[in-house]
Amino acid sequence: MNQKKLEFFRKLLNEKLEDLSKEAERTVAGMTDSKENFPDPTDRAAMESERNFLLRIRDRERKLISKIREALDRLDDDSYGICESCGEDISEERLKARPVTTLCIECKKKQEANEKARGI
Repeated sequence: MNQKKLEFFRKLLNEKLEDLSKEAERTVAGMTDSKENFPDPTDRAAMESERNFLLRIRDRERKLISKIREALDRLDDDSYGICESCGEDISEERLKARPVTTLCIECKKKQEANEKARGI
């Protein structure tokens, strides 16, 4: 992959990382700033349910942040865009759709078929 394309992916990954970090900060600030007092147990339960849902989303985003950092490390060590399984190049279309991917589409299909066969 040429340097211009690598810089495109670096910029894309850094933008995603920045957006996710800002969202996490807003969530934490919103939870620490709020001093809701709900005398009605139903209202309190609804608020707790919404908070739990939001925390699950943020946990998934935290995992994505980790994957983004790993992808940025691969950009630094010149292994970005190379399939970890077969060593072939990952298509640019796949990288644009999922810039943190470590597998080419064929290896990913094989992995998913194996997981399905094992019932995972």
